[in-house]
Amino acid sequence: MAHSKQAQKRIRSSEKRRMHNKAIASRMRTEIKRVLAAVQNGDLDAAKAALPNAYSQVDRAAKTNIIHRNAAANRKSMLARAIARATS
Repeated sequence: MAHSKQAQKRIRSSEKRRMHNKAIASRMRTEIKRVLAAVQNGDLDAAKAALPNAYSQVDRAAKTNIIHRNAAANRKSMLARAIARATS
């Protein structure tokens, strides 16, 4: 348990940040799953429509350092490859 006022405030603010970061990461994973589910079901139009939203959420997570920028690039590449494989 924190003893100083500063340490107590750090606990409170860290928890707020953690919940905010968790929400952004969750939104990103949801959008990625939406694209991959559409590809899995063979609905390429829906997958292509959901792709910009997924890219946006991945970029937002990378911008705020929730994920590393290289991890963001890998995820975007994985989505593009999944759609490319399904179209060919």
